[in-house]
Amino acid sequence: MKKVGLFFGSFNPLHIGHLALANYMLEFENQDEIWFVVSPQNPFKRSEDLLQTDLRIEMVRLATNEQSSYRVEDIELGLPIPSYTIDTLQALKLKYNNCSFSIIMGADNILRINQWKSADEIINNHSILVYPRPGYPVNVNDLPVNCKLTEAPMVEIASSDIRKWIKEGRKLPYLLPQAVYRFIQSKGLYQ
Repeated sequence: MKKVGLFFGSFNPLHIGHLALANYMLEFENQDEIWFVVSPQNPFKRSEDLLQTDLRIEMVRLATNEQSSYRVEDIELGLPIPSYTIDTLQALKLKYNNCSFSIIMGADNILRINQWKSADEIINNHSILVYPRPGYPVNVNDLPVNCKLTEAPMVEIASSDIRKWIKEGRKLPYLLPQAVYRFIQSKGLYQ
């Protein structure tokens, strides 16, 4: 059975921190593939800051198309909005019964997972690979049984900062994959 790490996110935009975390999960957490699950609308985020889903999917494709172990998964486009993780997991299991899925989740999300729809079902039926986030200390003894606190590098880049900096006219060719940076510039995104 193929071991797939599901990296959920808005990816608004995808940046080098996302890729560093995906690479860590692939190389150090025994995953065969990492699937970037692009969410049309996260129930915890405001929609007015969100770029169109097709543009975000295209940026993820541009950033990952040369890595055969990465894949863009747009299954949430066919699901009700906002996107709930439990619904996506059920749809993925139906579509890909030859895969074992692990959820890749930041420490900020694991600390509030009890607010998620069907949190107990998610926790009891899926392994969760937790990566550290600045300002969200996690005690390994407080994690649910299927959760593993990884030693992934602490990434202090946020998509919200990148959007703000682009709007301010800053040049960010090293915080974004080159293809994503060129795409953002060519489309005038986040201006």
